[in-house]
Amino acid sequence: MEPKWRQMYNDKLTTPEEAVKLIENGAKFALPTINGAPKLLSKALANRIANDELSDVELIIGLNLNALDLIKPEVLTKMHYINGYLSPFERPEALKNNMDVMTWRYFDDARMMVERGLNVCFMTAAPMDDHGYFSCALNNSHTFSLFKRLKKAGKPVQLFLEVNKNAPTCYGYNQFHISDVTALVEGDWDLVEIPQEVPNDRDTAIASYIAEQIPDGACIQLGIGGLPNAVGKQLLNKKNLGCHSEMIVEAYLDLYEAGVMNNSKKNYMTDRFIGTMATGTKKLYEWIDHNPAIWINGLDEVCDPNIVALNDNFMSINSIIEFDLGGQIVADSMGVKPYSGMGGQPDFVEGAWRSKGGKSFLAMYSSYTDKEGKQHSKVVPKVSGWVGITRNDVQYLATEYGCVFLKGKTITEKAKLVISIAHPDFRESLVYEAKKMGLISSTSDINIKHMRKDI
Repeated sequence: MEPKWRQMYNDKLTTPEEAVKLIENGAKFALPTINGAPKLLSKALANRIANDELSDVELIIGLNLNALDLIKPEVLTKMHYINGYLSPFERPEALKNNMDVMTWRYFDDARMMVERGLNVCFMTAAPMDDHGYFSCALNNSHTFSLFKRLKKAGKPVQLFLEVNKNAPTCYGYNQFHISDVTALVEGDWDLVEIPQEVPNDRDTAIASYIAEQIPDGACIQLGIGGLPNAVGKQLLNKKNLGCHSEMIVEAYLDLYEAGVMNNSKKNYMTDRFIGTMATGTKKLYEWIDHNPAIWINGLDEVCDPNIVALNDNFMSINSIIEFDLGGQIVADSMGVKPYSGMGGQPDFVEGAWRSKGGKSFLAMYSSYTDKEGKQHSKVVPKVSGWVGITRNDVQYLATEYGCVFLKGKTITEKAKLVISIAHPDFRESLVYEAKKMGLISSTSDINIKHMRKDI
């Protein structure tokens, strides 16, 4: 290592408490998701806000699992906390209106934050290399892209790094140089892990329908949870699959180890796993560390539908919450109450449609049981929440009762197809509602007995 880089590192190394003293009133912060959000800097910032040492502060973050001091009530009430993807820790505070919620397209994140005037970036980083560069490790996310846009535009921006020896060094466009850093601290906390969720029978049924539609050589985007894991297991008989996704999850590692996913057929960045963040277990993090086959890039590149579409046979698979007879999708709310976030879902739905041979799958269970033990349909006449994907953009919808293609269908055709994958106990009532709404002719005779009902 050149002595000047080490000297710059030592000059900028300080305590979290001293670092946040460099922040002025009116600061607008960006923090990345999960392990990207620095724990010690966030705690020091929360203490300054709680003690009335900073005022008029705005902060944007998504899926906060690590910077939990910032969501304490005595801190939230003294700043403008904006969330783009609620974690289980944040959801109760959002429902109490103690924080603000923003919906966004991942592809638009960095531009939107520039236009809002954000000017402070907090990030976790892997240790500095011999050339003075830090990898922003597992969670490049929006914060890296924001910093690069502000720097290119010559706008003032402060960059605070929390260097963690446990954070893997990731290849790709995710590097900061020591000369860019305002201040840095060291904090060797254990990374947040999300255990691999075991798929249930309904996950497996849905995954089997989706897997039937995926050809060898396809490029795959998966979310996180039981359903994506189930899809991964159903793809173990495929060949030469690729990865281009906002999140690199455990399912990709499983497919790689099985010899199924090698990225050899991708058009964009052939032979590389591409993501903007990674979340899973320690095994996943160790696989990513110094692995030249895995690139973590900015989300305004990874989630750009134009770039996504460069990959032929691009397959986007995501979970949703509710859909209706017209094909409208709710993906991030329960009724009008915020629940999660849209993430890159709209970007990949659009990118898949533009891709040669591409397909987008939106999936959910057909029903749920409430606390009183009463069963309810998740396929409804008209959605009760905020529409995340419009009826014009939906391609494939899947439940444990089937998978249907809606793009280019008439309103009558859509209604009939949607009813065909609803839970059997609710199909007759959905037919009634469809006729009542004029989606299906009142004289139509729809035979629902042939529809699958054995799940």
